[in-house]
Amino acid sequence: MSKILFTSESVTEGHPDKICDKISDSILDEMLRQDPDSRVACETFATTGIITVMGEVTTKANVDIQSIVRKTVEEIGYDRAKYGFDANTCAVLSSLHAQSPDIALGVDKCAEAKSGEMQDALDTGAGDQGLMFGYACDETPELMPLPISLAHRLAKRLTEVRKSGKLSYLRPDGKTQVTVEYENGQPVRVDTIVVSSQHSADVDSDTIRKDIIDQVILPIIPSHLLNGETKIYVNPTGRFVIGGPAGDTGLTGRKIIVDTYGGYSRHGGGAFSGKDPTKVDRSASYAARYVANNIVKSGLARKCEVQIAYAIGVAKPVSVMVDTFGTGLVSDEKLSEAVLSLVDLRPAAIINKFDLKKPIYKQLSAYGHMGREELGVKWEICDLTDALRALCKV
Repeated sequence: MSKILFTSESVTEGHPDKICDKISDSILDEMLRQDPDSRVACETFATTGIITVMGEVTTKANVDIQSIVRKTVEEIGYDRAKYGFDANTCAVLSSLHAQSPDIALGVDKCAEAKSGEMQDALDTGAGDQGLMFGYACDETPELMPLPISLAHRLAKRLTEVRKSGKLSYLRPDGKTQVTVEYENGQPVRVDTIVVSSQHSADVDSDTIRKDIIDQVILPIIPSHLLNGETKIYVNPTGRFVIGGPAGDTGLTGRKIIVDTYGGYSRHGGGAFSGKDPTKVDRSASYAARYVANNIVKSGLARKCEVQIAYAIGVAKPVSVMVDTFGTGLVSDEKLSEAVLSLVDLRPAAIINKFDLKKPIYKQLSAYGHMGREELGVKWEICDLTDALRALCKV
């Protein structure tokens, strides 16, 4: 019997990096709301008392950056100085400028269209070179690895009990971590849980520990995964009063593993937040997740990783790989061929299929971009299962 431990973490929307992700995606959403063809690469930086918005955009939208930043920070919960950050008084600096025309040359019309190889309207080139991964497995109903699924649910619960007033002494910044024990590749129990949450100065650590266990951990972690050997750490330093940008500098795109599969799958390195869907870092990662989902949902594999790679200015991917880690009912090569015959992986086709020009991104900026069935995102839909099984003759 083979036993391993695997750990994933999540963070709340009040974590400094996630504040920046949410601001970047809020600005992207407003630009897409006014101009669906906006090209946006928006980065946010946050530290004590200051938020800076930077990047390259090409848009017809008229966006009030100051208002979006302050509203977003206030919605997260940083609305008074004693929390370490105040949406009403922080400085907001903006340095957004036009996208490079050299990049636009390849995105506006792909290399295949210029050469005459491509004749249809889906002639948008990839906004950059790069490699993207998607993953799915049968460990959870949403086809996500169990460690990251539980870590996200704990982080969301931390935010819920804070905003509802159930644990009113909690503050916006927080982190969760879950270690799962696997036997022969299957999750059997939770070995360790770590929850750290910013809090007011006038509450003692024993109260925080009891409340977090009763109100956050026990309602989320299934009882059959807990036993007497499960270790629980709540604010293990003993104090977490200084948090948010006052405690740690934040930056867009620094939680890419939290955003995807918790380290359970490979990652191409590109961040999502603040990028419009011509950036394949974002759109192709969603497409890869869609493909992996459908392969696992169809029963053709118990787990599946999909890699898609692009060249800047070229529409068709330079490679597509399917890896089922030995769990596939047919060869990975056959699955790759089936995927290529069923799914158009050119950027414009991905954008159309998943309605990616809509302002849907702010809601994805915390608690993961994958497995978010509750948000109705289209890359979680499994509508290829019958076609895949038919092509693979299963």
